[in-house]
Amino acid sequence: MLIRSWLLINLQHFKGIKLSKNKGFSLITAERYSLALYELASENNLVKQIEDQSVSILNLISSNKDFSILIKNPTNTQEDMLKIINSISENNKFEKLFKNFLNFLIIKRRFFYVEQILKSFIETCSKKRGELKAELRSAKELSNNEISKITDELTKNFKFKIKLDYKYDKSLVGGLKMQVGSIMVDTSIKNKLQQIKNKMIEA
Repeated sequence: MLIRSWLLINLQHFKGIKLSKNKGFSLITAERYSLALYELASENNLVKQIEDQSVSILNLISSNKDFSILIKNPTNTQEDMLKIINSISENNKFEKLFKNFLNFLIIKRRFFYVEQILKSFIETCSKKRGELKAELRSAKELSNNEISKITDELTKNFKFKIKLDYKYDKSLVGGLKMQVGSIMVDTSIKNKLQQIKNKMIEA
């Protein structure tokens, strides 16, 4: 009951919100490039392959701290970045189209946004299938029945078939953290403590 109440209260944040509105420059840039990638992949019948390869890059960013720092380091030369990305592409047998797209981002000095761009691309793929991806993290382990009810509530609100990725995360200490598309609600105690810490630093 508490989970359902939390969800209904926080879904008020989502009502009437269009995912393409009120976004910063980086997210607008991400959507523009991700849509171009989708159109190219669709024209070449490579949507599934490039979606899978996009997931591989995102997994590398999240699991490899050195790579995550590397892509955000403005001192790296284009030549060095191209060598690294081409090596990763060859080792993972990426489609030529995907490799060229990553190279294009480097040349256009947009590789800093690669994580946002690829997440946006995957979101676009899901929408084209009539799905919307959502992530839910909770400090309390939820039952299958609770997860099912949350998925149903999200489906009703967003008018999309929700593909929910749920994980129990005790590091949140308490509360929940949910992201649907590019919209996030974080009521975790961990987040509240971080906000207090940030205010103390700024004071």
